[in-house]
Amino acid sequence: QVQLVESGGGMVQPGGSLRLSCVASGLTFSRYTVAWFRRAPGKELEFVSAIRYSGHTYYADSVKGRVTISRENAKNTVYLQMDSLNSEDTAVYYCAADQSIILSSIRTAEQYYYWGQGTQVTVSS
Repeated sequence: QVQLVESGGGMVQPGGSLRLSCVASGLTFSRYTVAWFRRAPGKELEFVSAIRYSGHTYYADSVKGRVTISRENAKNTVYLQMDSLNSEDTAVYYCAADQSIILSSIRTAEQYYYWGQGTQVTVSS
């Protein structure tokens, strides 16, 4: 049974940092592309970042320069380091994984098969 479990969310002040983790089980993690998406209140699901099995990384323009995605295959874990957070980053953050994502679809939520339950990030003073 495949599971993705996110952690690391919480409340932080504007300008602060958080590191989210996504731990996978039940799959050969090193072969998967893993992405982070987020859903802000009243908004649609939005791509944040992705990392392919090769280690190549991709970012949404809205977070580029403030967010770093990385993976540690030995721990079946992908991290999302988020810095200089602002109120627009408030959302539920989800990790997703798929083995067969093509590059042109890497930002498309519907192309990912496995999903975690999400972790809440709230940026507020």
